[in-house]
Amino acid sequence: MAKMQFDSMKEWIQEQSARFPAPPVEVASHAGWAAIRATGTRLWLDTGDIEAARSLWSAEFEALTTNNTLLNAEVQKGQYDGLVREAAARLREWSPGLSKDDLRLAIAFVLNAVHGLRLVRAFGARVSVELHTDLANDIGRSVEYGHRYHAISPDRFIVKVPLTPAGYLAARRLVREGVPVNFTLGFSARQNLLAAVLAQPDYVNVFMGRLNAFVSDHKLGDGRNVGEQATLATQRELRAWRERGETRSQLIGASMRDADQVVTLAGVDVFTLPPKVAAAYAARSPAPVRAALDADLPVAWGEGVSERAVGAHVLWEVTERDRTLARRAAAELGETATAEDLLALAREEGFTDLFPEWRSEDWDVIRAEGKIPSWGRWREALGSGRIGLDALMNAAGLMSFVEDQAALDRRVLSLV
Repeated sequence: MAKMQFDSMKEWIQEQSARFPAPPVEVASHAGWAAIRATGTRLWLDTGDIEAARSLWSAEFEALTTNNTLLNAEVQKGQYDGLVREAAARLREWSPGLSKDDLRLAIAFVLNAVHGLRLVRAFGARVSVELHTDLANDIGRSVEYGHRYHAISPDRFIVKVPLTPAGYLAARRLVREGVPVNFTLGFSARQNLLAAVLAQPDYVNVFMGRLNAFVSDHKLGDGRNVGEQATLATQRELRAWRERGETRSQLIGASMRDADQVVTLAGVDVFTLPPKVAAAYAARSPAPVRAALDADLPVAWGEGVSERAVGAHVLWEVTERDRTLARRAAAELGETATAEDLLALAREEGFTDLFPEWRSEDWDVIRAEGKIPSWGRWREALGSGRIGLDALMNAAGLMSFVEDQAALDRRVLSLV
């Protein structure tokens, strides 16, 4: 899309967002959240539901995150059907001959931008907006759409880029070109170390709740502290690299499942809290909270199960090999590097489990299983180290977002 065409689109998106109600929220302080903020943790809400966020918002919150799943939930309510039809007409006017796929991507962008601007207007907050999942393996188009989001709201939008081989390099380009990046779908300290040193995004993530669910759902243990350990290990590693001036990335503790995690992980750079977790913590009686980032939290495994057999050690162990890979990638991958160049370097360093060679049938299975993969299907690969648990959970998370993005796209195409 030419600059003049995008300028028209940008102006139209701003106008459309103002058509939807989003009155500013009344802000008051909350003693419980103030206690968490006092430990150094910044507070975000993980929802696109304006009314749900309104009921939970306090002066201690500063941002909201959305994603393909959360936006799909808002789009399926039907509130944006008219916007979709009008967007399709405008886009065809601005770009005659626009392909069906390009139209689909552009409308998804419009929906993300309009809904994100509504959140900005209601809460006066920064908002993470996510790239379409079709772009997960496309560096150039990820950068293109990242810049479009930034142009819509340069002071408020943070662009969510998924953790994929291409995503590492797309995030790096966007950061170097002045676009704030939330590098999402991380599950381990080593994944996030590579991101923090190579791409230097504003934020990286550990999706802790899904890690706990993988263990508990398959009765490999009670599931407690698996994600918490991965989160604390990532926080400690990033802290050390920040102190040496080798990264600026901060950690988001994501995919929280209960209010106990809020207390246990106090002091982590950022929490993004689903409404259910935020409501549960806010309902507690305020109490002093102490940061304990150096805590060693016990993980209880089931009888005959070990962290090595599950492959969980890769979530929190950071070796000199991991650090060498991060430094080499940052030093040796130039501006024109491709995802294949990153993969080649990782495999040269022996990280075949971090970037497995997924077959097409593997992707079919992962997509069918949903965001919590099957232990039985992947048991041998995880136990042998052929596939890292972080890599498997990342692939499952991406495919889960692909499914929700597809549902959104189907509604869009049914309207245009």
